[in-house]
Amino acid sequence: RELRAVGLGQLLEQLARLRALLAAEGLFDADRKRPLPFLPTRIGLICGRASAAMEDVLVNARERWPGMPFEVREVPVQGTTAVSAIIEALHDLDARSDVDVIIITRGGGSVEDLLPFSNESLVRAVAACTTPVVSAIGHEQDAPLIDFVADLRASTPTDAAKRVVPSWREQVELVGRLRQRGARVVSGLVAREQQAIGHRSEEHTSELQSL
Repeated sequence: RELRAVGLGQLLEQLARLRALLAAEGLFDADRKRPLPFLPTRIGLICGRASAAMEDVLVNARERWPGMPFEVREVPVQGTTAVSAIIEALHDLDARSDVDVIIITRGGGSVEDLLPFSNESLVRAVAACTTPVVSAIGHEQDAPLIDFVADLRASTPTDAAKRVVPSWREQVELVGRLRQRGARVVSGLVAREQQAIGHRSEEHTSELQSL
């Protein structure tokens, strides 16, 4: 007479309803997304204690930009205390004037393991942040609700580091190319001016000779 989702199916159904509710409120709208700084002054990082996700972000970010400063908050990322701990760390980092982007990350896991990152209170806390927030939870196929409210969704912790921190090598190469282009432009301008001066000098000489 009746079919009802139970277990994981029931959980997914609840998450779908919550996602629809938050989307209807406009929390996932594209025009709410804040741009990330080109070169962060300091990055806030919320992650599990001594986790592989933390190591991935730190190593890849500092490989791209040596000495990049971080403010790290190691918290429980699953279980009953995870949501309150993550929200507390988020509020703490958001209040710091020297932190201009926050990464929230953890490795992969089951739907139940990642459940804290679909918690309504956490989603609303991210939406209320004044600092841009990057979500890097699990793997490419994982999609907790925090992904939809964050200003940027990274597919993995490593991807988060690459998208938040520019590569100094690429910037050095870019500066080199711009200097070469600028030198060519200046050389061209100088050559044209020299040619114009030469023409005017020849005209002036011809006028003097005709007199």
